[in-house]
Amino acid sequence: MRTRLGLIQLVAVIASVILSLSISALLLVSIGRNPLEVAQVIWDGSFSDLNRLAGVFNFWIPFTLASLGLVVTFRAGLWNIGVEGQMMFGAIFASGVALFVNAPSIVTIPLAIISAMVGGLLWAVVVGLLKTRLGVHEIFGGVALNALANVFTNFLVSNLWSPAGGNALDTGPFPPHALLPEFSPTFTTNITLIILVLLSFIVLTVALWGSRWGLELKATGKNARSALLLGVPTERISLSAFAICGILAGIGGAYRVLFTFDTLRPLVSGGIGFLAILVVLLVNHQVILVPLITFIFAAVMFGSTRLKIRMQLDSSLAEVLQGLLVLLVMLSSGLRKRIESMRQAG
Repeated sequence: MRTRLGLIQLVAVIASVILSLSISALLLVSIGRNPLEVAQVIWDGSFSDLNRLAGVFNFWIPFTLASLGLVVTFRAGLWNIGVEGQMMFGAIFASGVALFVNAPSIVTIPLAIISAMVGGLLWAVVVGLLKTRLGVHEIFGGVALNALANVFTNFLVSNLWSPAGGNALDTGPFPPHALLPEFSPTFTTNITLIILVLLSFIVLTVALWGSRWGLELKATGKNARSALLLGVPTERISLSAFAICGILAGIGGAYRVLFTFDTLRPLVSGGIGFLAILVVLLVNHQVILVPLITFIFAAVMFGSTRLKIRMQLDSSLAEVLQGLLVLLVMLSSGLRKRIESMRQAG
């Protein structure tokens, strides 16, 4: 029975992918564009050389970290909309180390990453405490803390950490000893963070599927009241889910400032957290699919930047495709559950 349900779900996802691609193709045909040519431009924009592939990885690293963290909170039944703010606070804490710690790279960089983990954790736990102690829904708490994180970033950039002369849009470049190194001039990404992402994925997969904590997390997400009556410490489990998501999001924020931009700027998260929410909805909270889906999304996002140059098309076409895909997968999932419930009732 379980195998049959899994097969039905797989077929539904494949059908949704085909349908979303078909709708996107029809949209392109309606404006006089060749869908195959558009696909080729996106492919070339992501994979035509090693540097373009590195660009995909540079988006994939923080994107996957945020998505992995959200799988944990969503598994616990928590809509952690505040992941954007957690990325920003991770970036702020990492930036503080980069600006004010004058030590060799072997000290500064690990300290900046650890500080980013602490920053993301603290901002996530605030959302958790608002939820568990004061009854503030995590969506409202997360949205409010996202706004506060952005305001605080603007204040730091334009006042406390503003370079000489003021009125800057960022803090100015960080010193070289605080920046994550490139693998090579032809493959400009950081291998250490790629390895860290993969290790995080393995550890989370094992923890979610093979540990007591993973079972308690799932029970809390299914029905927190029933789980509490069965002896599951639901408050502690919820806070642990927020904490892990905050840690991973904080590392993602650190990568944005220590590698992608080499500086702190407003909205440094770049909407990655919100995009990660779409990924988690798409994979139906299944952690095993996250790295692959985020890589596909990152490739489409990065490759689509060439559409405006080569075909005078806006790069937001990629967002249309992603939105259609998530919408259709959710609709097919809802329809499948409805049919199953009707069968059981009948």
